[in-house]
Amino acid sequence: MPENPRSPVIDAVVIGRNEGARLLACLQSLRGQVRRLVYVDSGSTDGSVQAARDLGAEVVALVMDRPFTAARARNAGLANLAADPPDFVQLLDGDCQMQPGWLPMALAAFAAHPAAVVVCGRRQERFPEASVWNRLADREWNTPVGPARACGGDALMRFAEVWAVGGYRDDLIAGEEPEMCLRLIRRGGQVWRIDADMTLHDAALTRMSQWWRRSRRAGHAFAEGAALHGSGPEGHWRGETRRALLWGFVLPLAILAAGLVQPTGWLLALIYPLQVLRLSRREGLTWAFWMTVAKFAEAQGVLGYWLDRLRGRRRSLIEYK
Repeated sequence: MPENPRSPVIDAVVIGRNEGARLLACLQSLRGQVRRLVYVDSGSTDGSVQAARDLGAEVVALVMDRPFTAARARNAGLANLAADPPDFVQLLDGDCQMQPGWLPMALAAFAAHPAAVVVCGRRQERFPEASVWNRLADREWNTPVGPARACGGDALMRFAEVWAVGGYRDDLIAGEEPEMCLRLIRRGGQVWRIDADMTLHDAALTRMSQWWRRSRRAGHAFAEGAALHGSGPEGHWRGETRRALLWGFVLPLAILAAGLVQPTGWLLALIYPLQVLRLSRREGLTWAFWMTVAKFAEAQGVLGYWLDRLRGRRRSLIEYK
């Protein structure tokens, strides 16, 4: 009689720093779901390391010999699994909680799409009612179902494929997931977003300053991603970089110059409310307003990346929590 095929081995890597109760909820949602649970800590001072050990996680504490990045933390977790590699690895941020039933649905998606190397689902904001910026984040997580160009920080991945491309780029402070997905796709892999609840996320965006820093970080990611891979056929983040610079830098300078030359030149500023009205047809006025404002923060991130590059410096983490 033919042998029954063995069940796929799934391990998990969770990363975090000072996530407190959010980390406990994250780790508890994975207990009993995976073979090995690895928590990578990036310098927590709130007792996260001991709390993770108490919940049965293997802990990797990053040393402070070089800057922390999410990419570096995830790679450390992957390296911890490499000696006895799983078939799949679930990546999860410490401020997220895995939804019941996610792993079976993700495995079914891998079976349905043999070329898939990454499968992700719907990440939902835990407290969208807490602020307009939390609601914007929840809208951001709701990406189209089907073949995708990238995943976020939470996804189930084929370990061998991720390990074969060297995992994440340790030096990226943002945008490391799309960058790795691009390399996986170039090797012939596929990234799939399926119609399934995957994780609950706690962005805790309660102040505009947090949202601004998050948008500035996105601009940095656009610029660095475009610098790395923008010349390729995919045009990786070229369009996002150009739009950030156009709406957040070039047009404001043009309006200022026109207004100083002639008072009627200030009328050019009407292009912004017109842009809000145009975008509002997609997701409403609130979303359109904040997406337009975000371009100023993104432009700051783009320009900051290039200024640092000209100076031969690397930007430290742009944190919003």
